[in-house]
Amino acid sequence: MPLWKRNLIVCWIGMFITGIGISQVAPILPLFVEELGVNDPSRIAMVSGIAFGVTFIVAAIFSPIWGKAADKYGRKPMLLRASLGMAIIIFLTGFSPNVYVLIIMRTLQGVIAGYATACTTLIATQTDREHAGYALGTLSTASIAGSLIGPLLGGYLGETLGYRNVFFVIGGLMMITFITTALFVKEDFVRSEEKVPNIKEAWQMVPEKSITITLFVTFFIINFSLFSIEPIITLYIDQLAPVTTHLALLSGLAFSAAGLANIIAAPRLGKLSDRIGAHKVIFVALIAAALTFIPQSFVTAVWQLVLLRFILGLTIGGLNPSVNTLIKRVTPQAMTGRVFGFNMSAGYIGVFCGSVIGGQIAGHFGIETVFLFTGTLLLLNAIWAYFKVYKVIGIKKFAD
Repeated sequence: MPLWKRNLIVCWIGMFITGIGISQVAPILPLFVEELGVNDPSRIAMVSGIAFGVTFIVAAIFSPIWGKAADKYGRKPMLLRASLGMAIIIFLTGFSPNVYVLIIMRTLQGVIAGYATACTTLIATQTDREHAGYALGTLSTASIAGSLIGPLLGGYLGETLGYRNVFFVIGGLMMITFITTALFVKEDFVRSEEKVPNIKEAWQMVPEKSITITLFVTFFIINFSLFSIEPIITLYIDQLAPVTTHLALLSGLAFSAAGLANIIAAPRLGKLSDRIGAHKVIFVALIAAALTFIPQSFVTAVWQLVLLRFILGLTIGGLNPSVNTLIKRVTPQAMTGRVFGFNMSAGYIGVFCGSVIGGQIAGHFGIETVFLFTGTLLLLNAIWAYFKVYKVIGIKKFAD
């Protein structure tokens, strides 16, 4: 088996588990906060929001820092640091005696995160050009799928094992990730003795700044779109099927349908981007995602919503590998870790903003408005990407 393929398999498993580890707390967090002694509903909502969001905000801050370290010391050491650190922190979170310790542990989880950044950089730099799209496409499914399936798994484990045991189980899985990474990931990395540039110097070294910024924004909007429905999906399901006795199950199914479709589509669309150009795939996928989001506002049955969420996952499957492939191709190899770190920061902020803004829009303008707003945002992103990425790369020809 080629080295890049073995690394891909191990990194996929690790990123999938990491995605679960970050997102699994979403459905159980309010219940765990209540178990820790908070009884007032408004305070439960406030504390839960802080505990959920702080991980993503802090991870967004530290992701470029770990990306810089990956460029300097190698990607495998960053994989080991992140997987072992998250294993310990998530496991210890299960022992939280009060909400203050819970928030501290969630903050530390954001600090130590960075497995996905190091994985993406490793695969991007260690995979030959002709397989890059396929490899990054396959890898992109792991984080998205883990993030979308995590809430469903967290809810199930919380109901069957208890809320504290969820953290123990995920911590154990992260320890397995650490062990498999240590044993099976191989990296051909030669440490440079040159001074690692600061942020300003690094940005000056990026040759295609306009394309890079557009890709950062696109990755932000992808994650914003996927998570904008997280705070409202249960309410929307209840509105569509008010007499159902399986509200939690249907909500998890609707939320996770996009993750399943993403796993199916991303490797195939990654291969397609290798053949026809990632800039073409990203433009078409943005339009398709927008046109899939908008009808979700008009569904009248749960099965219609689940079907559209599944189709959305197929379109998103073309976006993540295309973004990563283009970043790899327009970024000098010595800067790959740093640039992927900034891109991952954009994704983390997108998750946070999507969750917060989606709930605010639903509260002020109605649940259906969330889908219309997000679909419009994707269309605007497609127009911007057409002028800043599609046409530019079409002229320069360096991405094919």
